[in-house]
Amino acid sequence: MGLIYRSWMKNQGMPEDMFDGRPVIGICNTWSELTPCNAHLRDIAESVRRGVLEAGGFPVEFPIMSLGETLLKPTAMLFRNLASMDTEESIRGNPIDGVVLLTGCDKTTPSTLMGAASVDLPTIVVQGGPMLNGKYHGHDIGSGTSVWKLTDDLITGKISYKDYAEVESCMSRSPGHCMTMGTASTMACMVESLGMSLTGGAAIPAVDARRKRIAQLSGRRIVDMVREDLRISKILTRDAFENAIKVNAAIGGSSNFIIHLTAIAGRIGVELNLEDFDKIGSKMPLLLNLMPSGKFLMEDFYYAGGLPAIINQMRGELNMDVITVSGKSHKENIEEAGVIYNKEVIHEFDAPMIPEAGIVVLKGNLAINGAVIKPSAATPALMQHRGRAVVFEHIEDYHSRVDDPNLDIDETCVMVLKSVGPVGYPGMPEVGNMVLPKKLLDKGVIDMVRISDGRMSGTAYGTVILHVSPESAIGGNLGLVENGDMIELDVANKRIHLEVSDEELAVRRSNWKQPALASQRGYVNLYVKHVQQADKGADLDFLVGNSGSKVTRDSH
Repeated sequence: MGLIYRSWMKNQGMPEDMFDGRPVIGICNTWSELTPCNAHLRDIAESVRRGVLEAGGFPVEFPIMSLGETLLKPTAMLFRNLASMDTEESIRGNPIDGVVLLTGCDKTTPSTLMGAASVDLPTIVVQGGPMLNGKYHGHDIGSGTSVWKLTDDLITGKISYKDYAEVESCMSRSPGHCMTMGTASTMACMVESLGMSLTGGAAIPAVDARRKRIAQLSGRRIVDMVREDLRISKILTRDAFENAIKVNAAIGGSSNFIIHLTAIAGRIGVELNLEDFDKIGSKMPLLLNLMPSGKFLMEDFYYAGGLPAIINQMRGELNMDVITVSGKSHKENIEEAGVIYNKEVIHEFDAPMIPEAGIVVLKGNLAINGAVIKPSAATPALMQHRGRAVVFEHIEDYHSRVDDPNLDIDETCVMVLKSVGPVGYPGMPEVGNMVLPKKLLDKGVIDMVRISDGRMSGTAYGTVILHVSPESAIGGNLGLVENGDMIELDVANKRIHLEVSDEELAVRRSNWKQPALASQRGYVNLYVKHVQQADKGADLDFLVGNSGSKVTRDSH
């Protein structure tokens, strides 16, 4: 078997001494021109390769399915679990001793980390980094966040279509992922707070030379991790997950963080439930003044001190002694970092932007297993609200009626969108932050309470209740809501309540019919039959847990 393996590898020109027992390092690359956020990862891979060679390792780059949130239909989330399977089996089935995960766009980070966790080899993550700040008409604009505002402005005639089109180039002016605290930036910070990447890397702009520097250092470090047998399971402990939850609150991270972190925990065998995010994170202060919860962008965050500065401010709340990929603790990693250079961007722990800003978990008869809201991106006046439901049965119903001038809706109403959960769409898309009806935008209404079993982009904002579980398409009470029902939201008391009696709900349930599944074949068919609900991380039920790295049978 050694003859077969070595001989075929030598057709790439590998010298004999590459097969002298040195660690084989897989460079797992999510590069793709269809994933614009990751289109520069070929260059990053070369920096990693240099580091591996310098440290005496044998680098082998391989591709896996790349998930671009910007282009992939119906939603990249539908394929997160498929990409995790691709990652897992590619790592396990090949003769790899350690792996470097090259990530960037939203789902490429959790999918590769989920897959790697199921194998449990020494693993390090190298993020692709955010784009440079968007620049438009003399001021900064943020990817995603400014899209929603400028779209409202276009609908109401505040800007022309020519201006709207110009924004496209002004917003995306360099390689990299969203430079707001969207899901991609949130995932980069999650990885660093978990201890899965070298300190200080999360916020480095994609085009900054220091991005390649940290990639090269990561290539060196993974070789040593193999020699130390520093496996992913030694880093992803319960304490590490709790640290990540607290840090996510402090940076105003995406609500998608909950679904992805839960799924990663399920793969590594750490117990994590929806209530943990509330109990551990909801009382944490917001320290980062970044869109969509603030006004700055990731480039500013890096110059202001980056995530080490946030971790240093939170050192009294975090377990600073957990081991990280550096082989050192967070405490040791920030000894020469952790300084705030701009206190307008990064606030001190005792002088936060918002005293309690973590994602809040809501429960009630409308969300028996829970729903979530991101207070830092919501309107304070709507955090306690009672309104009449205006129901959209599915996304096509919403698109066809939302701008109908005869739609019976005002700013006190609650917009309800069904059939956008994991099974119902399928894949749980980022449509929860429904654009408001044109007639209300024309009146100057900028926010309303919106409820769905879907997600919203981490770049989005508003008083939006998301991830309602169980979802409407499998019989959750959200599917029984009718026009005119009264709904009460009470964030302070963590309650979302449909003012309909149990008896009436039982009658409605007896008349309810489950929508037809989206597909009867292929991966989508597998997905809708096995996907768990949002409160469980929306992983496939048969992927929870791990199988380790051993494959006992040879291929010939």
